[in-house]
Amino acid sequence: MTPKNVFAAAQFAPEKMQKINLYETSNFFCDVYGLEPGQEQKPHSHDDADKIYYVLDGHGTFLIGTEEQELGQHQIVLAPAGAPHGVRNTSDARLTLLVFMTPNPNFKK
Repeated sequence: MTPKNVFAAAQFAPEKMQKINLYETSNFFCDVYGLEPGQEQKPHSHDDADKIYYVLDGHGTFLIGTEEQELGQHQIVLAPAGAPHGVRNTSDARLTLLVFMTPNPNFKK
């Protein structure tokens, strides 16, 4: 067992959103994202992988498919395979996310 403190692992930088990997297997990954106000993960898609965003702290605007919605602390959303998705920190505070993805696109079959 390898427990981790998610908030201690989270990092922020003025240049761009930070992605810190917490766990990774050939089946999935789990990252913590740190977004300063105004930062974003540009919309993109993964043909064969589902992604989950869980808001740990703060709030931001999430794009899933053609829908945009603001989500806040303790809300979760699924970006199914093939759906464009991304997130913008539209607030004046930091946004911290826990992100899961399966299957792991870093491991090609």
